[in-house]
This record gives sequence, structure tokens and C-alpha cells, in this order.
Amino acid sequence: MEKRFHYLFLLIGMLAAAPFFLAAQTVDPSEVVGRRSQLEAELAGLESQIEGYRGVIQEKQKERTTLERDIAILDAQIEKSRLEIRARTLTISKLIDSIGKKTQLIGDLEQKIENEKTSLAELLRKIYELDQTSLVELMLSYDNLSDFFVDFDNFDTVQIALQFSFGEIRRTQTVTGEERNVLEDRKTEEVELRALQEFEKKRIGQQEAEKQKILNITKGQEAEYQKILSSREKDAAKIRSELFLLRGSAAIPFEKAVEYTNLAFQLTGVRPALILGVIAEESNLGENVGTGDWRTDMKNPRDTVPFLDITSRLGLDPDLMPVSKKTWYGWGGAMGPAQFIPSTWIAYEDKIAQLSGQNPPNPWDPRTAFIASAILLKENGAAAGTFQAERLAALRYFAGWGNATKSSYAFYGDDVMALAQKYQEQIDIISR
Repeated sequence: MEKRFHYLFLLIGMLAAAPFFLAAQTVDPSEVVGRRSQLEAELAGLESQIEGYRGVIQEKQKERTTLERDIAILDAQIEKSRLEIRARTLTISKLIDSIGKKTQLIGDLEQKIENEKTSLAELLRKIYELDQTSLVELMLSYDNLSDFFVDFDNFDTVQIALQFSFGEIRRTQTVTGEERNVLEDRKTEEVELRALQEFEKKRIGQQEAEKQKILNITKGQEAEYQKILSSREKDAAKIRSELFLLRGSAAIPFEKAVEYTNLAFQLTGVRPALILGVIAEESNLGENVGTGDWRTDMKNPRDTVPFLDITSRLGLDPDLMPVSKKTWYGWGGAMGPAQFIPSTWIAYEDKIAQLSGQNPPNPWDPRTAFIASAILLKENGAAAGTFQAERLAALRYFAGWGNATKSSYAFYGDDVMALAQKYQEQIDIISR
């Protein structure tokens, strides 16, 4: 009988030692910490250079339009894009390290759970054996009655150890679940960043092609470039009739887009050129424009339920309405030119209806969509009117408040502000 209890207490000792075993397995080696510090220092250096080029672009845009100025802007944009690719590559390296450590930690936690279960099973088996023995038999098996009472007290200790083991399994399962969620977030972020790399590479190609086109046309001569600029400024009629591309709706003439944004400006105080920049960026960001299926690309039930409500009240067939396809940066199902997801549209619907005069408001209607976009930009701080406020508002529009300051998403804010600059020039021309 004494041997049985000794074996039980040996198992209890193993259970108590399990947390120390796990801790020993998950300590960061010094070389891993050193590598992380090196990556962070290198990343900080790249981000400083990127910010420098961002400043150069902003200052150059204030100068009088010349060939030298526009080529300098393109050169700065190209170099900034290359640096952003390098910075994002470092961020991906950090994520891969983090994913590896999280995977190891989850493996250790799962092993701990298995160890706990094995020990628990053995404890339960031994308890069962003891329960099958009557109290009289137990007492008669001891030469000394005092030894029996000592072991009887120890039996209570075994029962406490069982409760501890149950609790430890539950706690470890909870931690394992939390670590799995973190791991999935890291993996999703890595996929997003790799997609951004491809997006950035395409943009560099476009910028270099634009630069070469300018140089080919002008042969590097300032006078020739000024002739091109002059002809553009004189052709206000052409600018008015240019089609402004919309996502999820038919394109409209640029003059009509300006009319809608001027109305949105009067209602919200958000600069028309910024609204145009956001709508244009949303339209050109993805290749799968309006080709999504609400049944598979929307997050269920967060967006599917409000989507069916929106289309029902508008008298529209949900299966026929264009929505965005699921992309690398999140769920699909965004509606119309402003690219609101249904749950966000519902949150702002009363305000959109009030300002647009359309009730219920239709996210696929360009006029309503422009007003909706302005409302969200105002909520994001764009009405302050400064470059920094507008850029941050655009980033919040794209990535949400939590991700707006992440350097990996900075491209969106830069793109919107570049487009806003272009559209401001066109608005100025047709307003003369």
C-alpha cells in the first residue's frame, strides 16, 4: 500500500515540475534577441529615409511646375517605393521569426497538455484502484494504525492534486487558444505584406514608364515640356468630359464627379480633391473590381445580414449587385464607389440619408457614395484640411484607426495625396 502512495506522489511531483519545463523551453536565446534588435535598427533607418523622400515629394509639389521638378518627384517616388519594399521585407523577416517562435510555443503548450493528460489518467487509475479497496481492508494492510491515518491524509492531497491537474489543463488550453489567434494574425499580416510587395513593384514599373514617356516626348527640353503643360491647361473641355472611374458603379464625367464632391464639401468641409483621390484609389487598388459574391466574399454574419437588409429596402436583387472580391487586405463585399462594407454603411446610414436626402441611401449611387465617403473622411479628421490630417484620414479610411500609422500601409496615404494633388490641378483648370 505504501508503494502505491509513493508512486502517486511521484506523479504529483511531475505535474508540479511541468510549468518549469515549459518555461525552460520558451526562453529567447540571446542570438534571437540580437537579430531582432538588428532588424529593428535597420528598419528604423529605412523608415527615416522613406520619410525624407516623402518630404522631398511634398516640397517639390509646392514648386512651379517644370520638367526638372516633375522628374525629381518621379525619381523620389521611385526611390521611396524601393525603400518601402526593403522595409517591408525586413518586417516580413520579423514576422517569420515571430511565427516560428509562436509555432514552437504552441507545440510546447500542446505537449504540456498531453503530459498533463497522461499524468491525470494515471492518477485517476490509481484512485480507482484505491476506491475498490474497502476501508477495513486498507486498515488491516497496515502493521501500524498510525501509518494508515498518515496515508489517509495523503489521499486528500492526491485529490487536491487531481483538481490542480484539471485546472492546469484548462489554463494551458486557454493560453494555447490565445497563442493560436496571435499566430493566425501574424500569418495574415505576412500574406498582406507579401501582396503589398507585388503592388509596390508594379507601381515602380508604372512610375518609371511615366518618367520615360515624359523624357521621350520632351527630349529633356524644358521648353517642350511647358508646351505640353500649356496645351493641357487650355483643354478644360477635355478635362470636364474625361471619365472618372468608379468602383462598383458606372464611370461618370469628371465634371459630374467634381459637382458631387463640391456638394459633399459643402455638407462636410472635406476638400473635393481629397474625396476624388480616395474614390480613385479605391477604384484602381484591386483588379477584382465588383466581381465578388456576397455569399462567399462577405464576412458572415457581420456583413451578410446588413447587406440583405440594405438590398431588400432598396428593392434590389442581392445576387445582381456588384461587390468587391475578398482581397489580400481583408474581407470583400464592399459596395459601390465609396467601398463601404455593409456593416459600416449601416452604422453611418442615418447620417448619409440626412445629408444626401436619399432614404434609404443607395451605396451604388455615385452622388450618395461621394457624400458617404466625405462623411467617413470627416469622421477620420480630414476636415482639418492640413496635408497630415488628410493623409491620416485616408489611411484610416483604408486600414482603420488601429493600422493607420503602420508604415506598411503608408503607400495608400501617399497615393491618395498624389491623386488629390493631380485632381486639385484639374479642378483649378476647369474652375477658371
